[in-house]
Amino acid sequence: MDSAETSAPEDRYAAFRHGAFTRYWLARLLASFAVQIVSVAVGWQIYDLTRDPFDLGLVGIIQFAPSLLLFLVTGAVADRFGRRMIMGLCIVLEAACALALLLFTLRGLGTVLPVFAVLAVFGVARAFMGPASTSLIANLVPAEDFANAVAWNSTAWQVATIVGPVAGGLLYGLSAETAYGTATIFMLAGAVLIFSIPKPQQRTESERPTLETLFAGFRYIWQEKIVLGAISLDLFAVLLGGAVALLPVYARDILDLGPWGLGLLRAAPGIGALLVAVWLAGHPIRDHAGSIMFFFVALFGIFTAVFGISTIPWLSIAALAGLGAADMFSVYIRETLIQLWTPDRLRGRVNAVNMVFVGASNELGEFRAGTMAAFVGVVPAVVFGGVGAVAIAGLWAWLFPELRRARHLDGRP
Repeated sequence: MDSAETSAPEDRYAAFRHGAFTRYWLARLLASFAVQIVSVAVGWQIYDLTRDPFDLGLVGIIQFAPSLLLFLVTGAVADRFGRRMIMGLCIVLEAACALALLLFTLRGLGTVLPVFAVLAVFGVARAFMGPASTSLIANLVPAEDFANAVAWNSTAWQVATIVGPVAGGLLYGLSAETAYGTATIFMLAGAVLIFSIPKPQQRTESERPTLETLFAGFRYIWQEKIVLGAISLDLFAVLLGGAVALLPVYARDILDLGPWGLGLLRAAPGIGALLVAVWLAGHPIRDHAGSIMFFFVALFGIFTAVFGISTIPWLSIAALAGLGAADMFSVYIRETLIQLWTPDRLRGRVNAVNMVFVGASNELGEFRAGTMAAFVGVVPAVVFGGVGAVAIAGLWAWLFPELRRARHLDGRP
């Protein structure tokens, strides 16, 4: 394939020339970092309390369920009210949840029910925050700097994903109270940063809420084939290509790496994605965006298959890093395209649908991998998923020619 057509290196820090985005980015980094700390601490605490792996599975489901059940409401709220205010209030609610976990720990926990109740509220906060925070970026920077903002926004998430779990484990090693207290402070600092952003311009939904306005995001996605193709491509590619749930099996039984090796395997995709995100900040994709996205989705599948058959530790780690790098290219293109092709008054509802698709692909992808591995074996399950992701890229390129021919991320022909 012809190399990805990008512009010459330009202002790598263009998005940070806007003070509002700088505060947003720092807030996102602090809040995401705190969420990772809470996730690690809750997992350790619940398993210490019950010794039941099933309870660990409930942690993820309880937090994802509100996004699935409330996505019609969360998207509409993000389009009707100030996204900055929604994001700030959600971070405050997350801080209150972390504080509640701290207080429960200080008092002593005899059952996991209070923790699950707090996690449900935590999930509600994240459900409302997702569409608002994602849509807010377009209100903080001009269109010409939006792709740069998306790249840097991804770095905040990747840094938190890579470093946060390690920090969470170290803090929990000191004490659960230390972990929850640190998370609370980080979240409150993030909320202060968000509330310090001057109120941005936003085209809010003025119509009276009806079923028609609630489903407007669905209707727009269905009618705009480029957006539909981009969202559904990610859903099915990750559904088939997801192999994260099986990393412990590879670390222990196939690569014989042990717990430290599992840490390397988990960190590798994030490191690959982070490196690409930093590169994209200075080399935005300017042309042939649709073709480039399909290429990297297929490459994601190829790296997944290579990881599946590898028995060499360094090759497996390299394949996972390549997998994360390829995924970052497709995420960057997809997120930029969805935001810039969607009218501002609909961004919240479209992003709510997108979040459900992304969350479902991750959750169901891990379920698919685990279930298939139980029936046909771990290696065949991963290899099949990688090959399936390649097939999805080819099929979607045929089903959505408008997306394949899309050249520019801002909607220009």
